[in-house]
Amino acid sequence: MNLPYFIANRLIKGRKEETSFSRPINVIAIIGIAMGLAVMILAVSILTGFKKQIREKVVGFGSNIQIMNFDSNISFETTPVSDTQEFVSKIKKIPGISHVQVFATKAGIIKTDEDIQGVVLKGIGSDFDWSYFKSNMVDGSVFTVTDTGRTDKVIISKKISDMLNLKAGDSFTMLFVQDPPRMRKFTISGIYETSLEEFDKIYVFCDIGYIKRLNGWADDQVSGFEVYIDDFDRLDEMTIAVRDAIGYKITEEDTKFKVTSIRAKYPQIFDWLNFQDINVIIIIFLMLIVAGFNMISGLLILILEKTNMIGILKALGSDDKTIRKVFMYQASYLIGKGLLWGNLIGIGLSYLQLKTGIITLDPSSYYIKTVPVNLQLSHILLLNAGTMAAIIIMLLVPSQLISRITPVKAIRYD
Repeated sequence: MNLPYFIANRLIKGRKEETSFSRPINVIAIIGIAMGLAVMILAVSILTGFKKQIREKVVGFGSNIQIMNFDSNISFETTPVSDTQEFVSKIKKIPGISHVQVFATKAGIIKTDEDIQGVVLKGIGSDFDWSYFKSNMVDGSVFTVTDTGRTDKVIISKKISDMLNLKAGDSFTMLFVQDPPRMRKFTISGIYETSLEEFDKIYVFCDIGYIKRLNGWADDQVSGFEVYIDDFDRLDEMTIAVRDAIGYKITEEDTKFKVTSIRAKYPQIFDWLNFQDINVIIIIFLMLIVAGFNMISGLLILILEKTNMIGILKALGSDDKTIRKVFMYQASYLIGKGLLWGNLIGIGLSYLQLKTGIITLDPSSYYIKTVPVNLQLSHILLLNAGTMAAIIIMLLVPSQLISRITPVKAIRYD
């Protein structure tokens, strides 16, 4: 028989049936653990949800990995490459690559009767993945690109439509500063809104054929290739795999390619996202400290309340280790109860926000309209296990008080 567990179990059952001095202290300890875990679950789920949504928005505009001519600079006027590259088929076969598509960009100016606005015209082909923008359309719909002809349909952002007073179905003229200057007329097929203002205010999506014609490119020339991957956490690994698939060309006649990950292209955004991790680490640390000290005070009260029992057990031959186990079992029960309530509160509030979006944000400051939530079982399990382990380790020190209690004084303790 496990004697410490048996005694602890009897003490727990007896405490439920009677009123004791330690009972309110234990309730406070349970509440502290529950609130601490709930806050940690909310902090982690909101942070990971925020990072996930911002990543998806940035990747939606520029893919995970871009392949372009090495001679292209940081502007939107690019040096063309052929879209019939041997490495494309190799890249598509790499495990973890989900999609490869062509693109082209060109800077231009939208002109209406009253306003003008500088934008970037992004040309897309028939292989373009519309899934991201379809989920962010607020008016109209996306357009269809075919290999047999060009369409004058475009999609613009709600930001641009509000600035220029345009709506779905309207037409506008774009000016292109080149030699000679050119103009093209487009019709708005749909309006999207991602709340990522830095991108919403500049990108207009059109048929890639228009950019080829404006630049005087051949039918098989594009700005580059966009590569999408299944797991963003493997971005660096997949970037290296794409570089290896392209290989290194040494002859002057060959086109040299540069492979750029979305993290390297927009380091300021991803550095800002990574900086948010520090805030969550601080929150978790503080919550563990609060929960730990609440539990330490609860354990000390339990020990002092049962000083007489400790003296009797020592007089009967029990060693300090056995008696410590009795109180650690009791403490584990209280911790488990606190974790249970903490999970119910934290997961419940997260799920409520996930389904209702009841708490909103200012998109101009946070790039999203509602507080994002990303509930992952692995995160919840790690938080529970970490909290349990951290508090139990913290309780090892106050449990040493048992070794200082002598049987003679303890039995006479009143």
